[in-house]
Amino acid sequence: MAALPLNNFRTIVNVVQTTISTPYICPLGFKAVFLMGQVTNIGTINHTVTFIHSRGIQDTEIVYNFEIPPNDTLNLLTGKLVLETNDSIKIIGSSNNDLKFLASILETSA
Repeated sequence: MAALPLNNFRTIVNVVQTTISTPYICPLGFKAVFLMGQVTNIGTINHTVTFIHSRGIQDTEIVYNFEIPPNDTLNLLTGKLVLETNDSIKIIGSSNNDLKFLASILETSA
């Protein structure tokens, strides 16, 4: 059996949609530290975003319907978020094209 890498840095890029999406799921055998997450509004009107941490059947809104002005960026976390195997990050917005999600994650073998 091949050994899992000790540390794996990931960059997640996603276009936020008006239906909930799951841009990241912590893989089996890993824990992850969500280091940075941002949503940028590249549109010409205000848009809202909701950012959710999901563990099992429990969803926790970290940011809920937060309004982002045009040409502005929202930092989703002021600190770090630890994810365990199968935890996921979900995101939904008020636009299908104008909100861009960017995240940096450190995966560590559990």
